Amino acid sequence: MAMEKFILTPELGRLVKWLRILGFDTLYFTAKNISSLVITALREDRIILTRNLHITASPGIKLFKVKDDMVTDQLTQIIAGLGLKLDQAKLFSRCIICNAELVGIAKKEVEGKVPGYVFKAQEDFSLCPTCNKIYWSGTHWGNVKDTLKEIGALN
Repeated sequence: MAMEKFILTPELGRLVKWLRILGFDTLYFTAKNISSLVITALREDRIILTRNLHITASPGIKLFKVKDDMVTDQLTQIIAGLGLKLDQAKLFSRCIICNAELVGIAKKEVEGKVPGYVFKAQEDFSLCPTCNKIYWSGTHWGNVKDTLKEIGALN
């Protein structure tokens, strides 16, 4: 079963990062042109997530209005409201900067490209093939999982 894909409007910037952390293909639409937003959503079969009151549902458009202010509350609302199923294997599988799918990279390839203590402490690394950012499972992994457990999104 394919995971949902999203396109978010500018007022949901923090949520973009979180959805990418969860492994969802998430575009951040910062242009002012609502028509372009709708066209992109339709063309790429994406759900529009917004707090913008001027964007209204039309036939064929998947639209979800986010009501909450806090990002954890927004996640709770979206997961419940859309019936999303989180796949732990997909956590941290996308670049939080550009949305590309990450690929594994050999430890020897990152030497000198990550802090020395990280190189010594970590064995597994991922690379964004688009923006070349290198990722590893630091303390933020546990923090994210704790937050997801806290909001009832992970068992």
